[in-house]
Amino acid sequence: MNTTDYDRIEAAIRYLARHRKRQPELAELATHIGLSQSHLHRLFSRWAGVTPKRFLEFLTVQHAKKLLDSSEPVLAAAHGSGLSGPGRLHDHFVTVEAVTPGEYRSRGAGLTIHFGTGESPFGPVFVAWTERGVCRVGFVADGDVATEKEALHRAWGRASLERDESRATTLARSIFSAPFEAESRPLTVHVRGTNFQLAVWRALLRVPPGKVVTYGRVAEEVCSAKAARATGSAVGRNPIAFLIPCHRVIRAGGIAGNYAGGVTRKRCMLAWEASRQSIGRTEMGQAGGVP
Repeated sequence: MNTTDYDRIEAAIRYLARHRKRQPELAELATHIGLSQSHLHRLFSRWAGVTPKRFLEFLTVQHAKKLLDSSEPVLAAAHGSGLSGPGRLHDHFVTVEAVTPGEYRSRGAGLTIHFGTGESPFGPVFVAWTERGVCRVGFVADGDVATEKEALHRAWGRASLERDESRATTLARSIFSAPFEAESRPLTVHVRGTNFQLAVWRALLRVPPGKVVTYGRVAEEVCSAKAARATGSAVGRNPIAFLIPCHRVIRAGGIAGNYAGGVTRKRCMLAWEASRQSIGRTEMGQAGGVP
């Protein structure tokens, strides 16, 4: 999917979110976007896997509340099943490789970091990686990687940076397909953070696609519900967008809250994941796996 397609989808979702209470029809949405109804329907269904009308259901506050109701036990269940360690988490496809205290202090001295841009369902994405795993993922506009490179340099100031667009394209494709492909190869993330930040990021990895939790619930899992503000700060400092799923943390009551890539993109991600989980359940049911 190219950038223009996502721009149109983003505009459509922003319109649906703004007018969700009156449930706008396809004709109204198509007029606003400047496409024919058939073109918009095909484009939207290809991106989301469901129709605009069905997708609208996933944007509502009521749906977010339902997700919260079903997701609150998720972290505790994962913890109880032995998924709280530093090994594979988040559906067993992400491994956290944290820097050592010495590496933390050295800020990447002697390390080579490769970077580049690729495509995602949510627009162009900046990807950086070391030989030990992905160390940064962030969304970029119009191919402008300056902000992401600056953030990468702040975290790994003494590392050498080398551009590799071909590998970045392949890696981006893996990042955004892995949560929904049973046979996907595990991915490793190489992160630099404090012990508290690492604990929060690992907690986020225990929230499956299509589910959400509150900041307070993550704080409670990590240390104490009283640490919700500190937890929010750690969530905001997550250097690996989508793969460490900070977009799955919302405020109590179903409010999306802030997101480095923009609130509209966060809504897109949540609804996109929820729609794909719904598609998966439907396909299982059609195959006889679910009554």
